[in-house]
Amino acid sequence: MVAILDHGYVEVVESWGSDERIIEAARMSTGKGFLGWGPTCKTCGLNPGNRGELCGVRTASDPGVPHADAPGDEKLLRYLWENKHQTPFEMAGMTIEVQAPIFVFREWHRHRVPFGYNEMSARYTPLPDVSYIPTVDRLMVNSKTNKQAGTIKGAGELTDENAEKFRRRVNDVYRLVEEIYQEALQDGVPKEVARIHLPVGRYSRMRATSNLRGWLAFLALRMAPSAQWEIRQYANAVGDIIAEKFPRTWELFAERKAA
Repeated sequence: MVAILDHGYVEVVESWGSDERIIEAARMSTGKGFLGWGPTCKTCGLNPGNRGELCGVRTASDPGVPHADAPGDEKLLRYLWENKHQTPFEMAGMTIEVQAPIFVFREWHRHRVPFGYNEMSARYTPLPDVSYIPTVDRLMVNSKTNKQAGTIKGAGELTDENAEKFRRRVNDVYRLVEEIYQEALQDGVPKEVARIHLPVGRYSRMRATSNLRGWLAFLALRMAPSAQWEIRQYANAVGDIIAEKFPRTWELFAERKAA
């Protein structure tokens, strides 16, 4: 589990497939399957673990020659990625559980196909009393290149004092909102109606699933500097998971991202 923000997290439920399965899917048309990561030997086709070994292809007059390096299936993986042959990347994927503020989910849910979501519902169970309060440092983030992150026209320069004042007032609102919510539930107000005043800073939970192609498209947008800071923190955590589960694909993604 990876902790995010003040009360959020991302946790892997399961993953499937691998970089090798992507290669196997791409080679369905030729029936060759996965041959191995390089370097391989141009002469014998093997991937020697000890570079001091001699090649297994010998003749009477030539008792052995060093292996001659050639790229392995990483060459095909790069070809698929760089030429946008996307369907093999649908043969791997993962499901994660996420706890995040509701406003983060509203952005996340804009990613549809090939995503699937199941979010906890306040119609059936009361939401936990957990809400997001940004840090002072977060409030000081004001990108001049990101229109959504800017302030309104005529606004003054945000000070530490005013940032703390905002945090206190938001916390006061959260306390009042929770008091009204619990009172409504105890008074017999239906759960599906008692929730109507809850703010988008309230935390919710969901499970999200997608194939690797979908996750990489999500990350391309949500790791970008123009994405809202909060969802970038979740995207970065998802990226770390993909880097662990699908390291060779992630290397290609990161290479393009850095370019």
